[in-house]
Amino acid sequence: MSVSATTQDYTTTEVENNHPSFKSIFQQPKAAWAVAFACVVAFMGLGLVDPILPAIGKQLGATHAQVNLLFTSYMVVTGFMMLITGWLSSRIGPKLTLLFGLIIIVIFSALGGFSTSISQLVGYRAGWGFGNALFISTALAAIVSVATGGTAAAIILYEAALGLGMSVGPLLGGWLGAINWSDPFFGVAILMAIGFLAILILLKDVKKPEQKSSILDPIKALSHGGLLSMGFMALLYNFGFFTLFAYSPYVLGLDEHGIGYVFFFWGVLLAITSIFLAPKLEERFGTKKTMYIVLFFIALTLAVMGLNIDHQAVLIACVILIGGFLGINNTLVTTAVMEVAPVERSVASSAYSFVRFVGGAVAPWLSTKLAEWVNESFPYYFGAFCVILSLLVFFSGRKYMVNIR
Repeated sequence: MSVSATTQDYTTTEVENNHPSFKSIFQQPKAAWAVAFACVVAFMGLGLVDPILPAIGKQLGATHAQVNLLFTSYMVVTGFMMLITGWLSSRIGPKLTLLFGLIIIVIFSALGGFSTSISQLVGYRAGWGFGNALFISTALAAIVSVATGGTAAAIILYEAALGLGMSVGPLLGGWLGAINWSDPFFGVAILMAIGFLAILILLKDVKKPEQKSSILDPIKALSHGGLLSMGFMALLYNFGFFTLFAYSPYVLGLDEHGIGYVFFFWGVLLAITSIFLAPKLEERFGTKKTMYIVLFFIALTLAVMGLNIDHQAVLIACVILIGGFLGINNTLVTTAVMEVAPVERSVASSAYSFVRFVGGAVAPWLSTKLAEWVNESFPYYFGAFCVILSLLVFFSGRKYMVNIR
């Protein structure tokens, strides 16, 4: 899942063209580090619950499908909020949008820790998605506005925060979840409160966009065939991603610590390939050709997992390996979405994110139901099938993507 597809007007292509030095990337003012820290915690939110999914089910007496509604509610709200974040930010400014997002996450993550039923937790997780959408959709623009070393350095700092959050989230979730399933929710609330104070104090007022955007702009943008194709490609791709991410904890046969470590290494490989390997592959083979190959290997890896459902070592190796493929695909999808539609990149991002989040929200729930209806291997086969379909959708929309190499 391409989290960084919400990066508004900045892409990996710009990073390559500018080639910032290592020194320029990390010599940043306190305001940039404040936003980057909050980004790490925000991106931790997705993976934080992964190691504790089985424990939540046991403690709250919920089925796997009910527990996975934590992802569904989060994604539905995040997707719909993507339609209004640009509208809101252009009126109240990026700093206030960030602060609203952070305080909402603090409130709902803390409430999640106090939940006594799965329905309460699912509802609070939806509120968390509301805050996360406000924050993530605005964070990169804020980093770019205060960072030194140019746009390229700011983008890499943002991508580094993304990768760190995606890898540390499961690790922290496993550590805290081994004490009590609710502790990871309180942990995020505390860290986000620190991020809120840091941004409040250190981030000076960031200028509002010169032009106010409309809520209808992202919907209108979907009339472009290329953007619509990218959205449906990502929707289908999400079925494969969440089969891996939301279903695997139930079949790995590991405790909270074990699941946390597996997805920590998954996130590390995702971060490394998204930042370092993807640009090199894109430069050598082109965006479209590389995506065809990577999507095929994602599907193949999921199929291998289905064939080896009873072999724990194979499942663990595949989870970590597929993180590398996902990292490459995430970066390439970001670049493709930003370049495919003749609209502002922030609008294209909002439209694309709306389709992939809302449409793919059923995937976490469906993966566990398929295991109940058929067998434990079938969710992986279905996920592989959906990723192949996403490849075909992407290929069929190539005529709209003449400006993508």
